[in-house]
Amino acid sequence: MIREYPKRKRDLECLRRQIADFRGISDEDMIDTMYFSQPEEERVQTSGISDKTAKIATTYRDKMARINSEWYEHLERRYYELAEEVRFFESALKSLPDELSDVMTDMIIYRYTWDSLCSIYHVSRTMIAKYRRKAIWELEDMYQQREKEMVEYMLS
Repeated sequence: MIREYPKRKRDLECLRRQIADFRGISDEDMIDTMYFSQPEEERVQTSGISDKTAKIATTYRDKMARINSEWYEHLERRYYELAEEVRFFESALKSLPDELSDVMTDMIIYRYTWDSLCSIYHVSRTMIAKYRRKAIWELEDMYQQREKEMVEYMLS
């Protein structure tokens, strides 16, 4: 998650904007999709007139509403899952011991360079590396504990 944090935050913002600006599939796109799709059932031509246009006219609004609703729910579900993942990670960072939390927050959330961190905290790059290793170990422990609690909850 340490390396993926910036991407996850971008994805979260992108999903938030998609939900806020949600328009759904347009009437024209839906009609085109229905008109140019191939029928799934076996067809036998019994007359020279096709009822495809009539079927499209009677069903497209219901199908469009269902597709738009399902897509919106999908976006919301992805957003809430990703938001919870990011929230837990940020909370775990804040739960690290004092200086370790500060260094890792500056490194990951604020994206300070190692040289900047050395200057701010008056430590060497080696010490920053030690902080990082210790933080990774602590974070792994927190994630394992979280997973264990989730499994226990689901099994109870």
